[in-house]
Amino acid sequence: MRFVFPPIRRSRNPLLRALSVVAGLAVLGVLLVFGVVVIGVLLAGGLVFLAVRQWKLARGGASAAPQASAARPTQDPKVLEGEFVVIRQRDPVHH
Repeated sequence: MRFVFPPIRRSRNPLLRALSVVAGLAVLGVLLVFGVVVIGVLLAGGLVFLAVRQWKLARGGASAAPQASAARPTQDPKVLEGEFVVIRQRDPVHH
C-alpha cells in the first residue's frame, strides 16, 4: 500500500498566484526576523553571563588566590598525582 498526496491545485488566476508568492515571502521574512531576534537575545544573554562571571572572578579571585597558593605545598612538576587502578586482561572491567 502506497500513500500518495493529492495533486496540488494551482490557481490559474495570476493575481492569486502573485498574492500567494508575496504571502510566502512575508512568512519567510517573519521567520527570518524572529530567528535574528532569538540569536540576538541569546548572544546578549551570553555576553551578560560572561561579564558577570568575569566580574565575580576578578572581585573574588584576587583575594583568594594568594591564600590558596600559600596553603599548597610546592610540588615537583614532573610528578603526576592521582588515583590509579591496575586493570588486568583476565579480569572484567567494571565502570
